[in-house]
Amino acid sequence: MTNAPDALARAAIEPIHGDMLVGLGTGRAATRAIHALAEKAKRGEFAGPCVATSVASAKLGAELGLRILDMGGTAKVDYLFDGADEVDPELRMIKGGGGAMTREKIVAHASSTCVYMIQQSKLAGRLGESFRLPIEVLEFARAMVESELRSAGLEPELRKRDGAVVMTDQENVILDVSLDGKLSPEEVNAMLNALPGVVDHGLFLTQADTVFVESEETALKRLTR
Repeated sequence: MTNAPDALARAAIEPIHGDMLVGLGTGRAATRAIHALAEKAKRGEFAGPCVATSVASAKLGAELGLRILDMGGTAKVDYLFDGADEVDPELRMIKGGGGAMTREKIVAHASSTCVYMIQQSKLAGRLGESFRLPIEVLEFARAMVESELRSAGLEPELRKRDGAVVMTDQENVILDVSLDGKLSPEEVNAMLNALPGVVDHGLFLTQADTVFVESEETALKRLTR
């Protein structure tokens, strides 16, 4: 069967109600859910504030009439919905295709419940099968971090678009690396967390409480940890 166009978004926002403080994810799936949440607010089923994981999502939420708070003054979030680029059988994820992984991880850490939305094609047997791992790096530390990554067998590539270096919302560069499975996600996570100059990265190993999987052929699937 084919899912209704907004079934994924509706499933992600279904638990949101009242004056919950909601985290707005970044990317195509999250954009669908932001639109669905705005419609829920218009129906009077949601009246709470939101924080956003990117400048783009904050702008979209505000344009749709959602009340956006500054995450810098927000310690706890009730519920986050977001997308992911790759998910393995243990619900470990790679995120950051849109370059928002640092803010996404901060909001996820502050959230009591984290729900993610993906397409069936983003399920993988292991992390790194079809998506590279993004790492946000201070430009001041770029050469040093690149050297350390190469020493660990991770070949970094500076992210560019149309010939221009891609910058994050924090005005940092992104290095994308391929994971070949020689190091476990936990080993890569520990190495990057300990490396000076790395702001954050796209390994989300424990954040997902629920992952909704959308497919053209089957009904929406719900995976839980």
